[in-house]
Amino acid sequence: MSRLRAPLARLALAALGAAAFGAQALAHEVFVSNERDNTVSVIDTGTWEVTRTFPVGRRPRGLVFSKDGSRLFLCASDSDAVQVIDPATGKVLHNLPSGEDPEQFALAPDGRTLFIANENNATTTVVDAETRKVLAQIDVGIEPEGMAVSPDGKTAVTTSETTNMVHWIDAATLKAVDATPVGQRPRHAEFSADGKLLWASSEIGGTVAVIDVATRQVLNTVEFAIKGVAGDRIQPVGIALGADGRFAFVALGPSDRVAVVDTKTYQVVNYILVGRRVWHLALTPEGDRLLTTNGVSGDVTVIDVASQKAVKSIKVGRYPWGAAVRPEGAARVPDKSAGAAP
Repeated sequence: MSRLRAPLARLALAALGAAAFGAQALAHEVFVSNERDNTVSVIDTGTWEVTRTFPVGRRPRGLVFSKDGSRLFLCASDSDAVQVIDPATGKVLHNLPSGEDPEQFALAPDGRTLFIANENNATTTVVDAETRKVLAQIDVGIEPEGMAVSPDGKTAVTTSETTNMVHWIDAATLKAVDATPVGQRPRHAEFSADGKLLWASSEIGGTVAVIDVATRQVLNTVEFAIKGVAGDRIQPVGIALGADGRFAFVALGPSDRVAVVDTKTYQVVNYILVGRRVWHLALTPEGDRLLTTNGVSGDVTVIDVASQKAVKSIKVGRYPWGAAVRPEGAARVPDKSAGAAP
């Protein structure tokens, strides 16, 4: 190839890559909690830029949307509140009772029952988001953080960081019914789409347990090894299960990587380099883009799921922690100055 043709070819490939990255059928909004700034940044997936940032309660962490996307629920951990926010304006509508130091929560399929992990008092608080009433406070292990509800709404789980267990809660009786030992310091739990498996990450243990929901027994333990990275820097936290069920994605903390795990063999097939200290993950509704929150570098990495490559980095606030995608369709606010104080 001539000297002239080579750079032209590279430019053509770059243009094709950019076109592939930008070719999304729908634009969504990604809401990212910035733990140190007490704010939420909003990323438009049509432009992959931050369009606005609005203030929330102290030390925001977990966040999730209502089923219709009209409300954003956010754990303001140091405010001891779950805040209900209008995502179109950023205005805090009201606070829900949440128990002490809410970390993560999960919204049941009924769209109104919130299961909230309270780290400081070893409980799971259950709240009716419509009546704003506490339905139960359930004793679990020490320092609960991870929270998930099964797709059929029958079972909730909490992971306790110090007790090193997954605690099983009957969603009908709101009572803890069992516990499964896992690796050291479990941080996050995720049910498979069919509800048959639960994936639970253990940050200090450096593993992910795959648990059979029917028996509540560990079926497999996924381990990680990255060439040139010390084992104690491989700390699994967030988990996202791919839309087609083929892969699980695991955020590996200060290793600055996301692991790609084959869900049939439980083998790691790839490690994707992202920003510094990757915490949590969010998939677009189409399952074509995976977003990572990188606490130390203060940015979000966008991963193309098909190629398993990082394609963009987006600067947000200080110490981004959680992310939730609001599907296209609800009212949008393109004005960068939009947003209201709580």
